[in-house]
Amino acid sequence: MARILVTGISGFIAKHVALQLLQGGHDVIGTVRSADKGEQVKQTLARHGADVSRLSFLEADLMRDDGWADAVAGCDYVQHLASPFPLEQPEDREGLVPAARDGVLRVVGAALDAGVKRVVVTSSLAAVMYHPDFKGKFEAGPEDWSDPDWKAISPYIVSKTRAEMALWEALEARGARDRASVINPGLVLGPALDERFGTSLSVVEMLLKGAYPALPPLCFPTVDVRDLAALHVAAMDSPNTAGLRLLAGADTLSMKEIAMVLKEAFPAFTKKIPTKEMPAWLVRFLANFDKTLKSISADLGRRRIAKTAYVTEKTGIAFRPAREAVEAAAESLIAYGIVAPPN
Repeated sequence: MARILVTGISGFIAKHVALQLLQGGHDVIGTVRSADKGEQVKQTLARHGADVSRLSFLEADLMRDDGWADAVAGCDYVQHLASPFPLEQPEDREGLVPAARDGVLRVVGAALDAGVKRVVVTSSLAAVMYHPDFKGKFEAGPEDWSDPDWKAISPYIVSKTRAEMALWEALEARGARDRASVINPGLVLGPALDERFGTSLSVVEMLLKGAYPALPPLCFPTVDVRDLAALHVAAMDSPNTAGLRLLAGADTLSMKEIAMVLKEAFPAFTKKIPTKEMPAWLVRFLANFDKTLKSISADLGRRRIAKTAYVTEKTGIAFRPAREAVEAAAESLIAYGIVAPPN
């Protein structure tokens, strides 16, 4: 059994990765920002059947060098999942880059210096699918890159793209490409393990709460968090995944299609869930006055599809239909009292 560092272990995806690693009998060290977060994660994983006697924590900050050498010491593998993902985008389109880029370089550099066998880094399809030449309905694969200089994209997309580009450049410079694998997920849904699920499930939460008067015409390649966690584990020691970008997504769903799945599966919420779609021209007009809408302008009129057949061939991970991820996300939000059924 291996000793594995999981950065940002309190995150939605990272908790699932840690759960599967512990269920596999591995020793897991999780980085947290405070001891309180570590205790919350421990309680959550214990409730889901993990052997938390194999789990330990340490405090580390992506923006500081202190502690990372100690964190990776003696580890066989590193799962690097910690990265900023704010609900509100900063005014500066490069504002999220330092934390994302410097953080990944700091963690991966320390891991390579310590002699770990492989680092698995969580990036995003945001680093793959946002280029002005990609229009309408299109497929993108691991050879494709977003254009961080495209003015239409959000600070989050800029940060993910620049961070991953910097990572591959650093790996090549060290002759260490084969000691890393990068995973690029789309919209991550599926079940939350507790009440703290970050940003990913907010789309489903807001739909169930009736927060949208109408739906923007957006589409997302979607992946279930359970499949994504399994891919992280598989990428850790497979000879087939060394030095690769592994795109993670099942089918692509529009906001309207997600809403229809929810209406069918959860009829008690039917009156809350909108299904009317706003025309793209109206969203573009309103974006002149609403910076939140401005951040999605690069998505309008595009239906992105991730090429993932090669991932299944190399890892054996088959992504379940996006519909199952949507339903599981909603079920957990209701179970944890994040969303209450209408009276």
